[in-house]
Amino acid sequence: MTKGNTRDPPSFPAEVMNAVLGGDALRRCFQCGACGGSCPSAADMNHSPSRLFAMIRAGLRNEVLRSNTPWYCVACYYCAVRCPQEIPITDLMYGLKRLSIQQGLCEEVDAADFSRTFIGSVERYGRSFELGLATRYHLTHRPLGLPKLAPTGLGMLLKGRMALRPHRIKDIKGLRAILSRARVLERVR
Repeated sequence: MTKGNTRDPPSFPAEVMNAVLGGDALRRCFQCGACGGSCPSAADMNHSPSRLFAMIRAGLRNEVLRSNTPWYCVACYYCAVRCPQEIPITDLMYGLKRLSIQQGLCEEVDAADFSRTFIGSVERYGRSFELGLATRYHLTHRPLGLPKLAPTGLGMLLKGRMALRPHRIKDIKGLRAILSRARVLERVR
């Protein structure tokens, strides 16, 4: 406690651990690397999950919250399943995204833009529209890389793995009401 009966702000590791239910499990990480070794997105991350956890414990707030690692997490939960310490890694990644947004540090990470583009697609159609998502994102962030994606996109279209036109869910108004309420609840937190 400091003068005037006010509390000192929590340390960054405590802040992260408090941001996620079960986040205190982060203390158990012994840097085995199973998370990064099993992550399908690890090659695109600028830090492996275990490295990010070491950075959290070292108190490197800005470096952690500016990292693209949480944004490239695809929430497959493979890391959490393989973690010998049963750390809720995916949940910690969601918590780090929230902290990054709340503290205005995600602006430098283009993965945050991808996430916003994805959420916009879900709000419009009630589900992901991959062709529109990829086109919007790449036109604004990597327009010169778009032609390289054409063969993959065409293959996905021909095999029925991606739709040419978006399909809305039946109760889009209901979904939008849920998302609106979630935003209100998030602001209250």
